[in-house]
Amino acid sequence: MTAPARLPRPATVEDLFAIPEQERRHELIDAVLGAKGAASAEHGAAQWQLSVALGPFGRRPGGGAPGGWWFATEVEIVLDEHNVVRPDVVGWRRERVPEGPRGTRVTTRPDWICEILSTNRGNDLVRKKRVYHRHSVPHYWILDPEEATLTVHRFAPEGYVDVLAAERGDRVRAEPFEAIELDVGALFGDDETETPSP
Repeated sequence: MTAPARLPRPATVEDLFAIPEQERRHELIDAVLGAKGAASAEHGAAQWQLSVALGPFGRRPGGGAPGGWWFATEVEIVLDEHNVVRPDVVGWRRERVPEGPRGTRVTTRPDWICEILSTNRGNDLVRKKRVYHRHSVPHYWILDPEEATLTVHRFAPEGYVDVLAAERGDRVRAEPFEAIELDVGALFGDDETETPSP
């Protein structure tokens, strides 16, 4: 990951958006401006597989699908003057956000964020986690392609609570998407396994 830009003062939203859009693959985390590292092939594959797995939620409820969510990947979320993030996958509940977020500067706080570990591990596991908690993001997931694990965090006033840790071979109902069972290995490219008989 490129070293953060050191400005003579804390960086702001204006500093980030002064970077031409075609060159802007940056994030502003607690007033530090830094380029977001290039995603690995494993990262990209996990991002795609997660989007496919959550597909039944990406519509209005009804017709046998759970629905109820808007999803996006790699959009700039403006949380405050000193924090603009580009989550790997992000979602908003339609009941709270009736129209899907639009434009290049989304200012509506997400209801769920998933980061996929790659070259940005420190940001995702520490710095961005603190920022997301400070802005009351209700659900925060971490996918780790290297370890083939999923960790699910739920907001609590004192800090995120780990509510699920799963690995390849596990089938789980992970909040806030408990309506479907996820095959953790399938998120990392495994063929989906059959659900065992009761």
